[in-house]
Amino acid sequence: MLNMHKLSFLFCLLICVSGCKSSKNTTSYNSSRTSEVSRASGTIPDSDTSEIVPLAPKNEADLKALGLEIVDFAQQFEGVRYKYGGTTKKGMDCSGLVYETYKAYNINLPRVSRDMANEGIKIDLEDVKAGDLLFFKTNPKRNSINHVGLVVESRVGHVEFIHSTTSKGVITSSLAERYWYHSFEEARRIL
Repeated sequence: MLNMHKLSFLFCLLICVSGCKSSKNTTSYNSSRTSEVSRASGTIPDSDTSEIVPLAPKNEADLKALGLEIVDFAQQFEGVRYKYGGTTKKGMDCSGLVYETYKAYNINLPRVSRDMANEGIKIDLEDVKAGDLLFFKTNPKRNSINHVGLVVESRVGHVEFIHSTTSKGVITSSLAERYWYHSFEEARRIL
């Protein structure tokens, strides 16, 4: 009887938890800030709160370079095994990969993929660039975003993204792959 209760509890816990996420909360990147900032620090104090708010570079060339740097940082995790809630080289989930990558550049995102999907601006898939985020709904029984990937390369008709999968860990995939193509929900730009 006790084993049945434990099994029921684990089953309920599994149902409550969806996709690759953790409950760790963070502050959000505020892309609408227009104040001047020193490139050395990349941040300014937010006068409304005492937190530090990072700013994106102002010109297109700097944004492109930052996107490529972010991709390079994420690629160091290629081959790391999947670990639910993980954020280190010992194991990471999809949102952990994106969270840690952006955090390395003083850009704080929510820790959960569905919450990340509320950040930045929604963009057309044809407009994605290195460093943009792709969001997916991989669970047909739930109608919510539960997976995120970081665009590595984009050219007409071809988008590659790095992400962490439960079966293969951190890998680079193509949006042309049937599974990812049919699971794709939206693209967002944080930078």
